[in-house]
Amino acid sequence: MRRLTCFLFVVGLAAGALAEPGDFRPILREQAKRHPQMEPADCYKLIYQACLGSEHAVNDPAEAKRWLESELAGLGAGPAEPLIESISPDGRIVRVHLRAFVARQGDPAKLLQAFVQTANNFHGSRENLLAAWAQVVELAQAQELPFSAQAAREFGEKMAAAGHPAVHHSKNYNEAAKPAYRVIAREYLAGLVPE
Repeated sequence: MRRLTCFLFVVGLAAGALAEPGDFRPILREQAKRHPQMEPADCYKLIYQACLGSEHAVNDPAEAKRWLESELAGLGAGPAEPLIESISPDGRIVRVHLRAFVARQGDPAKLLQAFVQTANNFHGSRENLLAAWAQVVELAQAQELPFSAQAAREFGEKMAAAGHPAVHHSKNYNEAAKPAYRVIAREYLAGLVPE
């Protein structure tokens, strides 16, 4: 209980004084409509990516290249997704969905370059991550997300105790949405797909 109280205190500080994460609520509401199987882990992953970019995913550019090539080769069918989906309130961070990217004959080498540039040059804020998570709890409390406020608080406490690591999508989300995308800073989008 003490750890939960401490976590909520930190979130309160972040939301009120330490950070201006922007208004994630419209993005979260839209995600909940499109992905009714979304769980706290999926909301956290989206907010993590929006606040911190793809820094966790590129330790080795050669490995990032192999990972992209492998994913592109094995995409298979999946739900329709937009080519580019803004995931941050200021529009600086987007998801480039791979099925739409392939359908538009995008250049994988350019996508990889944009992904690595984002990882190397976009430096976000864990304070914004905490402040944005408070908005998740708020929407869950208002029953605007497909999970309870208690589930959101418990997941937030778990992530805080672990030092706010990157996470994978939930099993239910993976099975229904078959997510395949790269997180890119909007400034690196030019020339990724033919006009």
